[in-house]
Amino acid sequence: MYTHENLLEGLMQALRYSPKNPPLLRTIGNVLVEMERYEEASSYYREHLSIEPDCVQSKLGLGTSFCGTGRVNEAWVLTEELMALKNPPPATYLLKARLHAAEKNYEEAQYAYQAALDTDPLLHDANIEKVVHGISAKTLNPDATDDVFLDKETDIEAYLEKLIAPSITFTEVGGMGYVKEEIRQKIILPYKHRNIYESYGKKAGGGILLYGPPGCGKTYIARATAGEMNGNLIPVGIHEILEMWIGKSEKNLHEIFEIARRRTPCVLFFDEADALGSNRSDMKRNGSRYIINQFLAELDGLDAENEDMLILAATNAPWHLDEAFRRPGRFDRIIFVPPPDRDARAAIIEILLRDIENKEDISYQLLARKTKGFSGADLNSLIDLAKQAKITEAMNTGKGSPINQQDLTNAAKLVRPSTKEWLKKAKQYALFANEGGLYNEILEYLKTNPV
Repeated sequence: MYTHENLLEGLMQALRYSPKNPPLLRTIGNVLVEMERYEEASSYYREHLSIEPDCVQSKLGLGTSFCGTGRVNEAWVLTEELMALKNPPPATYLLKARLHAAEKNYEEAQYAYQAALDTDPLLHDANIEKVVHGISAKTLNPDATDDVFLDKETDIEAYLEKLIAPSITFTEVGGMGYVKEEIRQKIILPYKHRNIYESYGKKAGGGILLYGPPGCGKTYIARATAGEMNGNLIPVGIHEILEMWIGKSEKNLHEIFEIARRRTPCVLFFDEADALGSNRSDMKRNGSRYIINQFLAELDGLDAENEDMLILAATNAPWHLDEAFRRPGRFDRIIFVPPPDRDARAAIIEILLRDIENKEDISYQLLARKTKGFSGADLNSLIDLAKQAKITEAMNTGKGSPINQQDLTNAAKLVRPSTKEWLKKAKQYALFANEGGLYNEILEYLKTNPV
């Protein structure tokens, strides 16, 4: 009677007579993988690769063994190497699906598993199928309903209804003069002076990508832009779009654009755009190409007009964004939002302290000089620390005293500027990956603000 044990025993006996036989070593590894004895299998694949280092099948077997023993990072290294081949073995996609599932990246697991079946319909994995087809949805999400394919359109619209609330204008934005002027030229003036622009064939609308360190006002400027237009703000986080089912993320994205088109004038604001539009050559995010292609189609307005709709996106990592997004008609304005300069910091501090009645006269410029490298978020933390210190003092003494210059100076010493690490990383991209001068603004900024 045939069993894996019998086959393995025969192969091991043959190996004793030919201990360095490459096909035998690889075949033993394959049998051990089928028996789920992954640790043992890896040793035979390694032995084979020491003799034939370019053997694709043994690399695939070793990657599968690593995956089986939970050594996911090592398995990814081999998988990436195999995926770089002109024609990767179909089982490589299956291994990729298993690795994504091991990392609980279920949507990408589904895309990879579908790719495996497309290249070889005989490839199947019951565990992966449970994940990607929703059989184990209750396990993945104990609160899930029995219908894992619930239509989210109503949920999306309800979510957006709650968040459409423009409330500020550029007056409330400290500094950022260049950024505000670019946005004014791109969307606000064409909207307010439609007849003049249309006489020259120029429509209101388009795309602007804001990039820079976190906490420097990219989201705030989106809110202010909507306020300047007296239009709707529709902020969209990545979690409102992505789902694990093939086609659902694209459908969600299309629905959001349709809602925005029905609410013009509006600013459709995508935060963390690099997560939604990651480079299609990124092996681990291969499945995202469908979402990226859908996003590009929506930006191009292939099926509907995007007039009177500014599509604004923000990212802290523009180097991860697919270059197709930067073509004319899409995000054709790419604007660096640097850390606020001294005057901007002074303006931000003044705005943050505006509603505090219990304060002494404050020298905003003096405080701005002591907060070099601070982002807007850092300055907000500074103010919060000063407030908390005064509240604690009032609770302890039974009487409150106004916030003064020294309180704010003391608070500034407790906050570490958050922009420096980002600038160090951005500097490397600006120096060594600055195709077409995309990051020239960073280099110009660093000339006067070295890190």
